[in-house]
Amino acid sequence: MNLRKIWVPVGLAVLLYAAYTSYGWLGVAGVGGGIVMWLLLHFNRLMAVVRKASNMPIGYVASAVMLNAKLRAGVNMMHVVAMTRALGKQLSPQGEQPEIFRWTDGSQSHVTCTFNHGRLVSWELYRPKQEEAPAPAIEHTPTP
Repeated sequence: MNLRKIWVPVGLAVLLYAAYTSYGWLGVAGVGGGIVMWLLLHFNRLMAVVRKASNMPIGYVASAVMLNAKLRAGVNMMHVVAMTRALGKQLSPQGEQPEIFRWTDGSQSHVTCTFNHGRLVSWELYRPKQEEAPAPAIEHTPTP
């Protein structure tokens, strides 16, 4: 069970009650204004992330290796979408937990992320095998 869905509204209600007992309706108006501002800030950030993600193809990331290095367990899906600036390609069935998304870069490397209730649980980087080509010899010509 996700306790954030319970504790955040309970905490806000306790804040409103404390404001009412301390300052009356003026306190409720002040705390209510702060809560509305907090909600608007989160909504504004969500819209900015979605606006940036709408300009990229679904499931694309500039560098899968860099994404793999930046990921941490427990971050929410919006944070990952903000890092990649693209929505992930969904591999799991719609509405089932855990949700599995994949981001692929231009070299066909990809990161497959597993989210449980919107939080990153695990991720895996896949890099295709590179053909071993001999390194070109560098000619050194002496300068006159």
